[in-house]
Amino acid sequence: MLRQRVITALVLVAVLLATLMSASRWPFALLTLALMAAGGWEWARLNQSAPAASLAMGAAVALAGLLSVLAGWVDDAPPALWRVAAVIWVAGGALALGRGTESWRHLPRLGRLVLGLIAIWLAWLALAHARSIGINFMLSVLCLVWMADVAAYFGGKAFGRRKLAVTISPGKSWEGVWSGMAGVLVLSLVWVWLDGHAPVDGPSLYTRLYTAVGSMALAPALLALCGLSVAGDLIESMVKRAAGAKDSSQLLPGHGGVLDRVDALLPVLPAALALITWRTPP
Repeated sequence: MLRQRVITALVLVAVLLATLMSASRWPFALLTLALMAAGGWEWARLNQSAPAASLAMGAAVALAGLLSVLAGWVDDAPPALWRVAAVIWVAGGALALGRGTESWRHLPRLGRLVLGLIAIWLAWLALAHARSIGINFMLSVLCLVWMADVAAYFGGKAFGRRKLAVTISPGKSWEGVWSGMAGVLVLSLVWVWLDGHAPVDGPSLYTRLYTAVGSMALAPALLALCGLSVAGDLIESMVKRAAGAKDSSQLLPGHGGVLDRVDALLPVLPAALALITWRTPP
């Protein structure tokens, strides 16, 4: 299993780095759209859709992405789009997690599919837009989620006592959440320092947040993004539990499926853009 995980990770990193190094941003956008379309297929399967309907879901994600490109939203998406997405994730995520797995099972399948389509499409659009802002910015958003996850894992192993959501994801603890948030705050300080001493192609998320929301609101904004990353992870776990599945698929040997890798990014990507465009007119 470990060998599979390492090989898959190395292949994915190599392919993604090759697209990022391209003079054009479109190879990265198209590759990630293909991955998100696979995530759409996984979402439909987890929600008891037939094989043909699952393939149609993946195609719908790809189509929504291509229509976004034609509309020019990869470069200039309406700021209101990110704000609406963030509000839906905060309110809808809290409602879904509060009601739990059984409530999710009883939602109409069409409603679950539409919610998944919107969430996955918006995450891809936010990722592609983040790439158009700059590689430094995009990587700083991705690293926020990765740091929150890694620090939560080790913090939970070392200090975990109080369960976060025992019926959804028994391994997660409140101590892990706090550890993840502490890791992100440290990461932000280091990255802001690097922005000032070794800028790449533009400011990171952390520097942009400092400019957009001010020093007093910077830490709460980062903690809110960490909270959303946890919510994204828990919601995918809830959907898998409702389906009786351990992984979203086996598309990535040793890692499960695409949704298993991007679940925490689904809410964080649009929310990060909502925060940095806080003062921009809709």
